[in-house]
Amino acid sequence: MAERYVGRHRRAELALAAATAGSAPKGLAFRPLLHAGASVALATAAVGGYLTAGGAADTNGVTLADPAFASANAAASLSRTLADAPVALTAFDATAADAEIAQANRERVSRVVSVTTANEIAAQAAAAEAARLDVERQAAAERATRDAQRASILANAQRDPKAVAAVLVADRGWSTAQFGCLVKLWTKESNWRWNADNPTSSAYGIPQSLPGSKMASAGADWRTNPVTQIKWGLGYIASRYGSPCSAWSHSVNHNWY
Repeated sequence: MAERYVGRHRRAELALAAATAGSAPKGLAFRPLLHAGASVALATAAVGGYLTAGGAADTNGVTLADPAFASANAAASLSRTLADAPVALTAFDATAADAEIAQANRERVSRVVSVTTANEIAAQAAAAEAARLDVERQAAAERATRDAQRASILANAQRDPKAVAAVLVADRGWSTAQFGCLVKLWTKESNWRWNADNPTSSAYGIPQSLPGSKMASAGADWRTNPVTQIKWGLGYIASRYGSPCSAWSHSVNHNWY
């Protein structure tokens, strides 16, 4: 009987299939990667299209399959391989990626919140420091103004001794009412003249110290400096009567203080 011609390419494929079938380890299963699995499935489907148990036999005893049936069977097998295997892997990768993205977003939000909070705290501290410096500058300016006014008043003490007395009364914490009593008292005693000299006694100056030399305890310039005289007179009033109004009341009742 004449040998059926199967062609050189068919012989090579059959030989490869036979060699692969004979050398594969028994009972050992492999799980190829996705792309490798697809390639192997495609090759297997191609070879399987030519090899089946129900077709005509060639001269080597290999049964040939119906090409149409084998092609359909291979396509179905390849479709199942590509449809089933990637689904689980793709779903797993997507879940992991979503988790990583969510974690990255949380970390980014946390960093933004931390930076924002730090900036707000720094801004509040800067504002508080600026306000404190403004208060200090304002207080310093007010002190400078008062000091300048005080210096001007003291420098013109002989011309306006009452202004000097108003400053020194305030330094002691006495009220404007106490200053009013002082004005009445010393207007009666000397009419606020720093060089008032009582011809019938040794009383001298604005407070009419008796004798005038007592005022040396407040300053050696007691004869010509109204500031020295007023400081001494206020000290005398505080120690003897407690306040200018009490001294004035005594003067009204006894004509001296």
